[in-house]
Amino acid sequence: MGQESPLLSLEHVSKEFYGNRVLHDVCFELRKGEILGLVGENGAGKTTLMRILFGMPVIAETGGFGGRVCIEGQEMKFQSPFDALDAGIGMVHQEFSLIPGFTTTENIVLNRESMKANVLKYVFGERMSVLDRPEMRRRAERAIAKLDVKLDPDMLVSEMPVGHKQFTEIAREINREKTRILVLDEPTAVLTESEAEILLASLRKLAAQGIAIIFISHRLHEVVSVADRVVVLRDGGVVKDTPVAGVTVRDIASWMVGRDIATGRTEAVADRSASPELLRVEGLWVDMPGERVRSVNLSVREGEIFGIGGLAGQGKLGIPNGIMGLHHAAGKVFVAGKEVPLNDPRAALLEGMAFVSEDRRGVGLLLDESLDWNIAFTAMQIQDRYLRKALGGLFRVRDEKAMRELAEEYIKLLEIKCTSHRQAAKELSGGNQQKICLAKAFAVRPRLLFVSEPTRGIDVGAKKLVLDTLHRYNREYGTTIVMVSSELEELRSICDRVAIVDEGRIAGILPPTAELAEFGFLMSGEAAAEAQGDKKEAARA
Repeated sequence: MGQESPLLSLEHVSKEFYGNRVLHDVCFELRKGEILGLVGENGAGKTTLMRILFGMPVIAETGGFGGRVCIEGQEMKFQSPFDALDAGIGMVHQEFSLIPGFTTTENIVLNRESMKANVLKYVFGERMSVLDRPEMRRRAERAIAKLDVKLDPDMLVSEMPVGHKQFTEIAREINREKTRILVLDEPTAVLTESEAEILLASLRKLAAQGIAIIFISHRLHEVVSVADRVVVLRDGGVVKDTPVAGVTVRDIASWMVGRDIATGRTEAVADRSASPELLRVEGLWVDMPGERVRSVNLSVREGEIFGIGGLAGQGKLGIPNGIMGLHHAAGKVFVAGKEVPLNDPRAALLEGMAFVSEDRRGVGLLLDESLDWNIAFTAMQIQDRYLRKALGGLFRVRDEKAMRELAEEYIKLLEIKCTSHRQAAKELSGGNQQKICLAKAFAVRPRLLFVSEPTRGIDVGAKKLVLDTLHRYNREYGTTIVMVSSELEELRSICDRVAIVDEGRIAGILPPTAELAEFGFLMSGEAAAEAQGDKKEAARA
């Protein structure tokens, strides 16, 4: 590969979304037959970069991007993914885009089916051509052979195991005649260990055939084993671009999370070891699509701010959603020693728990209602507050005055930018909507508050205010908080302990003062791999 000119080069690529810079001065190259590992924390800019490379409409709709994307030295200006496909770029996304009722063959050749002529074609035109199924099957078999895997060309996607679906997605991309660059976004996330090993071997085989590959993965041991080079993104920029030879998983983990955040914590970590246990979770399983939880055990002490972190899709969001009854769950949850029924949101609320969901528009807010109605709603529904008796107590109506006073209190406290307490929630910015969600949770005066992705999509100033508010409520009112976040920096800045979730389980629990590389190590899945290795060694002994 040495002196060969690059197949793909990204030159000083930058991107802003509504004034928020998510990529800045990104430069790297990819050569024919090279496997490049692209890694970074959630929010580092990987997804935006791939959207630019694949010509996704959201990029043009938000003002385009700065810099250049060149293929073999020629600048590309993709207006849509079809332009990227024509230029030879194939992409396999995390979410499958297969048609369940079609076979492996039909999905691989979709929109590029082989046709054969008949007499009617010459009378009525091309639309009277019929499918050449034997040729379609031959094409599918050639693509499958390139991967060197065993797939049944005639099996329906709906009947396939998950691993076969992933291989079908990849076969579809390499069936395209022009494909010379293949982008894989977390391709092993849904695979078993043995399936992942087969996939990695397939990628090496494709690279040997001259296809260049961008391999995005949080499984750093896989990046080290399959990639020729690794590019590390952090906070929207490239912080490392180096050959993989001699690089360890711990090296990459420290590069990923290596920013200096020592100034983020202004006080010593509280010692809660003598405090009574408030929350105990035993063998929790949660069936939340994309965030499944597989047997989580944890204990949270009274007055603690307990953090839960981890990479996207590993299950961290499933934990509060399962405990609060928003997704089907199994296992046991105890609050102050009392078992709380699962799959019953009202029971969770009655036990003094509250939840600020990561889905503020879908779960957290009544978008068409006023701010005072939003803030008071849960307290009114569960605790019968902000209601007054009417007609001698025959029925109750909303206490508009009390609701207004409550809303005005939180509008001032959280610096919510709005016209008045009567403004509709849907008219607020994302950051201010998030503050309304917090106000609604605080209004029920919970003993245990789950907060999921509290600063997602809001600016730096609003982030600090939200975190400061959580910290103050914890210290002044003794509210126990379980905070789930993709931002490790945030967790370390206010939490007393931080648990990292990997593949639906707790990979480890660390104090916020632990080395950044230790957090990265747990996120990478290496801790689980080491533990599995230790078990095998013990069994052999």
